[in-house]
Amino acid sequence: MGHTCNSIIINAPYDKVFDISNDILRWTELFGTEYQKAEVVKKEGNKITFRLTDDEGKSWQSWRLLFKDKFFAYAEREEPKFPFKYMKIIWLYTHKAEGIELIWIQHFEMDTKAKFNDEQVEGFINKHSKENLKIFKEIIEKEASEKINA
Repeated sequence: MGHTCNSIIINAPYDKVFDISNDILRWTELFGTEYQKAEVVKKEGNKITFRLTDDEGKSWQSWRLLFKDKFFAYAEREEPKFPFKYMKIIWLYTHKAEGIELIWIQHFEMDTKAKFNDEQVEGFINKHSKENLKIFKEIIEKEASEKINA
């Protein structure tokens, strides 16, 4: 099984961090060049079903549960699951003196027919997560400071 955990502290109010980071339609911006397209398929209460298309044109559907009052979000990849057997993602939001710590945890297992194994994918995810978290921080802090200065 593969497991990653990456985090960054974002100097912005919690509401702004949570709302922007979970705005699926903004993921093409927030994840750099990782996603070509991000679409919301349906919203039911705190559950969002969405479709992502990566930079290679491959698409998959996932769902995400938002627990803003509990400071976390939980997601799973649906279809197609391949190249994973499963992919579970937890985002935790923790108040710190310097701002909100956004923690990304990904727990997964690669399909035996996949091109890469769990350990290799952990490396890819860790690299990309660190890069993406920096983009999240930059965008959210910029928007938070614009609101203050407006």
